[in-house]
Amino acid sequence: MRIKVQFVGSAFDMKHFPPCVAPEIAFLGRSNVGKSSLLNSLIGTKLAHVSSTPGRTQAINFFSMAWDGKPHHADLMLVDLPGYGYAKVSKSISAEWPKFIDPYLKKRGCLALCVVVVDSNIAAQESDQKLLSYLRFVGRPACVVATKSDRISKNELNHSLQQLRQKLQTPEIFSYSAKTHAGRNELWKVIRAASHPHA
Repeated sequence: MRIKVQFVGSAFDMKHFPPCVAPEIAFLGRSNVGKSSLLNSLIGTKLAHVSSTPGRTQAINFFSMAWDGKPHHADLMLVDLPGYGYAKVSKSISAEWPKFIDPYLKKRGCLALCVVVVDSNIAAQESDQKLLSYLRFVGRPACVVATKSDRISKNELNHSLQQLRQKLQTPEIFSYSAKTHAGRNELWKVIRAASHPHA
């Protein structure tokens, strides 16, 4: 099966949102948790820019995926949202949330799942708790993915996931390594189930 991935565009306000043509999977997370690396690992190509500068992604970026490789066709849209929680940029990004991020999460009709990305090496942050509470409040389904799982031992990872589950009040957290692709198949199963619930 051929997979074709294309960059659709960046949105800095609601007017720039592309038309709803396929179920959308949104990726959210604090700056530097490895969100871009996860996206690149997930789709098998370097499409999302990986920056050493936290908070570099300031827009909502849309990527279309077509399983059969047909041009001008989308089976799924992957949506990369700006990082949050980094001191130098969090205020500027927070100020922008009401303009385009808030409306996207609240009103986007084709948004099928929010993937909240956290770092398995770091304790749960207040900003992550607030985001998950907000998603529950607006009725958006969400799953939590803990990245960089290859950097700690299996025992440390199990302990970290247990702590994250308790702090974030979520029954399940998926561990993921962009380096080894561990957890890739499990995450794809969740994404497919959310985007095609009756398949």
